[in-house]
Amino acid sequence: MTTYRRSRALAGLAAVALLALTGCGTQTTTSATPASDAALPGEGRSIRATQVAHVTDVHEATGMTLLEGPLLYEDGDLYVVDVTAPPGEPKLISVDVTTGKHKGVFTDKTGAYTSAQFSPYDGRLYMTDFATGSVVSVARDGSDPRTFFSGEVDGSKMTPDDIAFDDEGNLYVSDAHGTEPDETDGRIVRIDRGGKKTTVLSDGLAQPNGVMFDPGLRGLWISELAKDTISYLLLDADKTAVTSRHEAIHVDGGLAQTDSIAVDADGNLYQALHGRPAMAVYSKYGKRLATVEVPAKDAEGLRSATNVAITPGGTKAYMTVSGPGGGYVYKFTAPAKGIRQSNGG
Repeated sequence: MTTYRRSRALAGLAAVALLALTGCGTQTTTSATPASDAALPGEGRSIRATQVAHVTDVHEATGMTLLEGPLLYEDGDLYVVDVTAPPGEPKLISVDVTTGKHKGVFTDKTGAYTSAQFSPYDGRLYMTDFATGSVVSVARDGSDPRTFFSGEVDGSKMTPDDIAFDDEGNLYVSDAHGTEPDETDGRIVRIDRGGKKTTVLSDGLAQPNGVMFDPGLRGLWISELAKDTISYLLLDADKTAVTSRHEAIHVDGGLAQTDSIAVDADGNLYQALHGRPAMAVYSKYGKRLATVEVPAKDAEGLRSATNVAITPGGTKAYMTVSGPGGGYVYKFTAPAKGIRQSNGG
C-alpha cells in the first residue's frame, strides 16, 4: 500500500493519531520524487501511464487519501480500496475504466482496508483490515459483510497488508506486524479457506508488504518495505511450509520503497513503489525490464504507486496512484498478459 510515506498513515478519527499504513513503513516522504518521461539509466525502458480517473481527494478527517488493491471484474469494472477513508465515506469503490465514473460500494466505522482480492473458491471479495487485524469479505455489491478471520496468530495480533490466494481458496497474507524502522517481526501467514487454521510460513521480516504467487503457484514472491528487497519463498506440495527462501532482487529505489507486487503470465514482477508515482517491472530472473511512470506534468501532488491490475488474458493494466493531490487510476500496456496473480492483492 502507499501513502505520502511508506508507513501507512491513518489518522485516527476520534482523537487517535496517525496509524502507519502504506507499505507498512515508517519514514514520511516530504516531497514527491519527480517523474520523468524517460526511465533513468538501469531502469529498463519507460512505459508511459495515462490518467483514467480521479477517484478521491484528501479527506479532511484523516488528512490524506490512499488508493490500493485494484481489482478487475470480468465485465471490466475496476474496484479499489481507499485505505484512509473515514467512517461513512466509501472504503471500497468501483470505477468504470471507460468513462472514469466511480461510486462507493462499501463502508464501515472502523476498517482501514489495504488490499482487495477475489477468492477463486467462493467468488467473494476479500479485504485486509490493517486497523483491526482482520480479514473481511463482501459480495460484489458490497453487501453481506463477513469477518472471515480475526484474532491472534501464534499469540500475536496480525497487521495484515496484502493477500494472495491459491487455487483452493486458501489465503496467504503479508503481516506487517510492526511499523518502526528497525522492526523485523513481520510474517507471511497462511489462513485456510475456512478461516480457522493459521500457519506462519515465514517470519523475521522487515515490514512485509507485497505477496503474490508465481504463475505456477509453486512459491510466493514477497517484498519487504524496510529492506527494499523482493524475496522468493518456495513452498512444499501442500503449500503449508516453506522449503527454501532467498532474497532475489534488491530494488534500487533511492527515496522510494517496495510496496505491493503483481505477477503476469510470463512470470514478470510488477513492484509498486512507495515514495515515487511509478512501478518497476522485473523479469523472474531479476532483470529490470521497464519502469512505469505517470507523465511529468501529472507528478506534482502524487507520492506513490501502490498496486496494479492487469486484465486477465490481456495487457491493459490499471495502476493506483495517490498523494496530496488525490487518488487516481492510471492505465498502461503491460509487457505480458494478465492472470489471476496480476489482478488484486
